[in-house]
Amino acid sequence: MTLQEAEKQIAQLREQLAYYGQKYYVEDAPEIEDYEYDQLYRKLEELEAQFPQLVSSDSPTQKVGGPALNTFAPVEHTVPMESLHDSFSEEELRDFDRRVREACPQVQYVVEPKFDGLSVALEYRDGVLVRGSTRGDGLVGEDVTANIRTIRTVPKKLTQPVPFLEVRGEVYMSHDSFLSLCARQELQEEKPFKNPRNAAAGSLRQKDPRVTATRELDIFVFNLQQVEGKSLSGHAQSLQWMQELGLTVPPFYKVCDTIEEVLEEVRRIGELRGSLPYSIDGAVVKVDQFSQRAQLGSTAKFPKWAEAFKYPPEEKETTLISIEINVGRTGVLTPTGVFEPVQLAGTTVSRATLHNEDFIAEKGLCPGARVVLRKAGEIIPEVVKVLSCPEDSTPFQMPETCPSCGQPVTREEGEAAVRCTNPECPAQLLRHLIHFASRDAMDIDGLGPAILEQLVSAGLLRTPADLYSLTQEQLAGLERMGEKSAQNLLDALEASKKNDFSRLIFALGIPHIGAKAAKLLAARFRTMDALLEATEEEIASIDGFGQIMAQAVAEFLQLPGSRHLIQALREAGVNMEAAQIPTGSLFSGRTFVLTGTLPTMTRSQASALIESLGGKVSGSVSKKTSYVVAGEEAGSKLAKAEKLGIPVLSEAELLAMAEGKRTP
Repeated sequence: MTLQEAEKQIAQLREQLAYYGQKYYVEDAPEIEDYEYDQLYRKLEELEAQFPQLVSSDSPTQKVGGPALNTFAPVEHTVPMESLHDSFSEEELRDFDRRVREACPQVQYVVEPKFDGLSVALEYRDGVLVRGSTRGDGLVGEDVTANIRTIRTVPKKLTQPVPFLEVRGEVYMSHDSFLSLCARQELQEEKPFKNPRNAAAGSLRQKDPRVTATRELDIFVFNLQQVEGKSLSGHAQSLQWMQELGLTVPPFYKVCDTIEEVLEEVRRIGELRGSLPYSIDGAVVKVDQFSQRAQLGSTAKFPKWAEAFKYPPEEKETTLISIEINVGRTGVLTPTGVFEPVQLAGTTVSRATLHNEDFIAEKGLCPGARVVLRKAGEIIPEVVKVLSCPEDSTPFQMPETCPSCGQPVTREEGEAAVRCTNPECPAQLLRHLIHFASRDAMDIDGLGPAILEQLVSAGLLRTPADLYSLTQEQLAGLERMGEKSAQNLLDALEASKKNDFSRLIFALGIPHIGAKAAKLLAARFRTMDALLEATEEEIASIDGFGQIMAQAVAEFLQLPGSRHLIQALREAGVNMEAAQIPTGSLFSGRTFVLTGTLPTMTRSQASALIESLGGKVSGSVSKKTSYVVAGEEAGSKLAKAEKLGIPVLSEAELLAMAEGKRTP
């Protein structure tokens, strides 16, 4: 390879790795498997070793992790949180051993699992937790103390008042917690995390610690960074001592005298993959004695006294027997492949999601096909590739009707998902109920997913309208629900009947219709009867509505299931008329745009205030905008307002205007 060819290839690899690194470290949204990233990284390492004149300081091989985000306060690590050099074969581990023994002929190693999560540092003073931070780029991380405190396995106080202690650990999410979180995200129509590692990273970087607390994170502490008031000679000793302090250390590790013992333990850990309740992506080999570690030192990026062994993803060939269609709780029809059973990562796999129609077509999947399966993130089976298909195979087609309720299905332009349109479809009942009771919809206090799930399981709910026929006796029989709580929920249900008409429109779950569009529909048609009689053309004439939205509304309201639900809600006493807005209201004829984070109000609260006084809330700034209400971290909307000369209000100025203390 010529120098010019190498330079071109190195540039391409750096660009690829920078992009995938951004997705992995910063956005917590990886696009390729770790093993694929590692192979690209290794190729770059080899080229830079062959052409050292092409090595630059901005190369991914010279940097650790990703940069600290602006979301949290920066933390400078007094002891760098280094990355580990990776080995992919036993021979490479033998090379590591030879390098170590050249400097330290008599050496012991500690072998432990390599956890797949987010690396953090914990600091304790006088035995009390004072700070938790992410690794970041190894030198500067993020202060995530408030979120760290929500992790139950992080002790807030150690069993001994150590003057100062800094330890390093891995925050992770168990497989059970990950699957539970994905189920909740599906119900709330959020994009689920791809794997437990990214779920853990995304959860630890939440602005609101209360959100982090719901994510059931855990931690393993695996390294002593610095300590005052205690003398320790080696890693194994430090692990025992940290466990005595109340810290959760790796559940298993082994002290080894020879490289053969190391390799045997690495193989054993590899066999455990898939059977553990959490993800591991390798094993770590560390020199035990701290004095020898100091003697060996570090490169610019890696310690010379430790090596990570990365397991390749386990892949197996099998045959696709059939394709089943499952209806998810969001109404999406998902094809699932049924395969001849194979052993993968410690478990028997016979089923795997095929995602959607486009995925099947792209892979060329059909019953009888020979395929390669693997487990993404050690947990979710997936099809890697198709090896062959029978000659007489026919292309797969999604059904035209829902297998759960028999009603028509639709696929919106630009979307891969095929959805059932029936609001009374049994397969998506729970999702409809959660949406119906949510804050921006009917806002039924105390009616969360857990209670709704119990009511559905008990057979008490078949449609949202059934909520209004629940009795105190039925509610009091639920788990964690006494008579007082039951009465409070009944009161909340009764109060929700008086909600504004726009909330009911939003609660119906019409495709493409959010809370803002629901308000526009309520303002235009004023009553449910008028809305039911409206034509697609009349709906499309609303300012802010497009043809797709208008079509979605018209089609939804013509469905027999929608009509039946609306009639049942009417009979239950739910309000179906918009409140009259007095002409000449304070904000009448004025359009507001909200941007940034307000000090005391949410955007929905600010919008409700403006609209209650006859004003209009828009999502974009134009010459027609009357005011822009700006909070912290206001972005491009504020800049555009200033450019157009549009008045900018603070929250305090908006409230003063609403109270008549400031003239609009």
